[in-house]
Amino acid sequence: MVQQYQSPVRVYKYPFELVMAAYEKRFPTCPQIPVFLGSEIKYEYKSDDGAVHVKERRCKLNVDAPYILKKIAGVEVVYFIQKNSLDRRERTLKIEAHNESFASRVVVKETCLYSVHPENPEWTCFEQSASLDVKNFFGFESTVEKIAMKQYSQNIKKGKEIIEFFINELKSKGVTYVPPWTPPKPVSPSEPKAQTSQPESQTAATVLSSPSSSDSITSTSSYHSANTAAQTPASPTVPDIPELPPDIRISSEDKLDADYIERFLGHLTPIQESYLIQLRKWIAESHKGQVPKDSHILRFLRARDFNLEEARKMLCNSLAWRKQHQVDLILDTWKPPTPLVDYFAGGWHYYDREGRPLFILRLGQMDVKGLLKACGEEAILRHILSVNEEGLRRCEEATKARGYPISTWTCVVDLEGLSMRHLWRPGVKALLRFIEVVEANYPETMGRLLIVRAPRVFPVLWTLVSPFIDENTRKKFLIYGGNDYLESGGLADYIDPEYIPDFLGGTCHCNMPEGGLVPKSLYQLLDNLSMNDGLPSLCQETIYQLSSVFKGSPHEVLVNIDDKDSVLTWDFDVLKGDVVFTVLRSRRPLSMPKDPPGAVGGPLNVQLLDKSMTVGVDVSVVETPLVCHEGESIQGSHVARYPGPYVLQWKFHNAPVSSSLPQAVKATLPDVFTHHKCKVMYYHEVLASEDFRPLSFMGSMTSLQSSQSGFSSLSVGTTSSAQSNSSQSANSSCPSR
Repeated sequence: MVQQYQSPVRVYKYPFELVMAAYEKRFPTCPQIPVFLGSEIKYEYKSDDGAVHVKERRCKLNVDAPYILKKIAGVEVVYFIQKNSLDRRERTLKIEAHNESFASRVVVKETCLYSVHPENPEWTCFEQSASLDVKNFFGFESTVEKIAMKQYSQNIKKGKEIIEFFINELKSKGVTYVPPWTPPKPVSPSEPKAQTSQPESQTAATVLSSPSSSDSITSTSSYHSANTAAQTPASPTVPDIPELPPDIRISSEDKLDADYIERFLGHLTPIQESYLIQLRKWIAESHKGQVPKDSHILRFLRARDFNLEEARKMLCNSLAWRKQHQVDLILDTWKPPTPLVDYFAGGWHYYDREGRPLFILRLGQMDVKGLLKACGEEAILRHILSVNEEGLRRCEEATKARGYPISTWTCVVDLEGLSMRHLWRPGVKALLRFIEVVEANYPETMGRLLIVRAPRVFPVLWTLVSPFIDENTRKKFLIYGGNDYLESGGLADYIDPEYIPDFLGGTCHCNMPEGGLVPKSLYQLLDNLSMNDGLPSLCQETIYQLSSVFKGSPHEVLVNIDDKDSVLTWDFDVLKGDVVFTVLRSRRPLSMPKDPPGAVGGPLNVQLLDKSMTVGVDVSVVETPLVCHEGESIQGSHVARYPGPYVLQWKFHNAPVSSSLPQAVKATLPDVFTHHKCKVMYYHEVLASEDFRPLSFMGSMTSLQSSQSGFSSLSVGTTSSAQSNSSQSANSSCPSR
């Protein structure tokens, strides 16, 4: 596989001619480059007017390779061929290099270019690209690749330092300016001068003696640019200055300046810089639309440990997702519903000690279930996306304001008030989907996450969600129980005391909602919760289903149990009217109708049990019928003793109304007494028996952390067996409110 490398633009704040004079001092040998043992000129050409100077060298390099590899290869040094094409008229130096040693086994190609800065003619730019193709090297192919990458990184790192060293040396000798090339006065025609192999020292003696004194400039670096190739005199002995191959040519818009990278993106190794440039170029070519910001591209590379192909796939999927859901417009278009504005206990709050934007989330004070039922999963996810987009914007502002790169933010999560009600199964499932979306599209945005006042129930939640959080992100979590966050190593180490919120022992007011229970009057029907302004749904699956229950027409849900002792769990809300809930087991095979009533355009109403079926013969009641009133939330579970079809049934409840009541009084009764329709929003799940085992919440923190159950443990804390009859108490937990 061919490895490609591309360096950013490195800028010397000196004129091109002075940089060339400094570079010439690297030859014939350079103590600052220990691996460069020497060179000899194999070919040289100068144009009559002195504008074009082409030189080809054979360079000897010492390779920093393991002793055994040198012995197997039978060499101590390797040879490279370098061709340098200097065009003083255009003020460019183009350099091409390839390996002579082991050319049949390893192909190394390097290209570089020195050119005038496009915006400042008194500055000089340098760029470098390289490719490596290890075909076969005695079984040490991966070792050779690592050696080549190491050598490339060292050359990039030292290149600018060496030029700066020799420029300072020239200055110490009083040389601060080298005149640019000017066309000579007309002279009689003469033949081009061609020279053959000669010692390097003979051509490098007087670097600054004339405008053509830097003719012997060479480099082991490589670069490509869209600058115009030099025009050379028509002569059969004049070699063409080759155009750069299309596969490595980049436009000026695609270039990245090394100083820009250091200032806005942070320190990167040469290899990391190369991968950033390559991925940026690929995105620009494959996505004709807007190219993401460099900091955004870099996050995906970091998330995949700079595996270029994996980062490309991840970024490509994210860009498609952003386009599909119009995420780029979310800060301008998203208007959160009133329950989120009033009860979502989170917001941005100044910065941490390192200048990162700071987000405070009072998760323990949030009514997760109420928000889901009042706003829906879709709206909450869009709100979370808007928070992340705002975080990206604040990072950019902080980078500009503070003078150093800030690409992540800090989050403080206050868990005071966290209880088993937060471990509501559908809510946890929604949380996991939120985490999945954020991890896939906002990688490497969390600089630090401080979890404070973690209660004893927290390890249960952590057991559920931690497998879905990227390992690099998990390493950034700091967890404090009780008041530990007030001690040394706590919040004050990461946040200035003047910015610590008052509810965490500080003095700073935090301008955000305090959370609290969402009034049930704000709950909405499933149809309204799924509305998303015509945009594709962000949530691929729905937590709840909506059903209608009519007088004389119950709603029934088929649940097939495959394994004995599996646990059937349920969670439902009575939105309208009163219902009677029952769980039954059928001894006959059952199947869902192909087109259930209301499957399109309205709530479901499905009847599975035939009226001819007899209780005790064809079906058996496994959970005692429970009357559920309008506005109630019911959770429960049943351990199935036998595999087979089970039915969750909701029947219309005929509330008794005294016939002695006057008609005027009856007219004032709630709709449940006068209407013959109820609505239920429900959710159910089947768990394996090994995943459903009670947890002792009075036990130690260690015992909680060792729990490996999935969603199973959640239902234990929300169920009660008080209403089970004696024959069922061993295998069921009746619904609870």
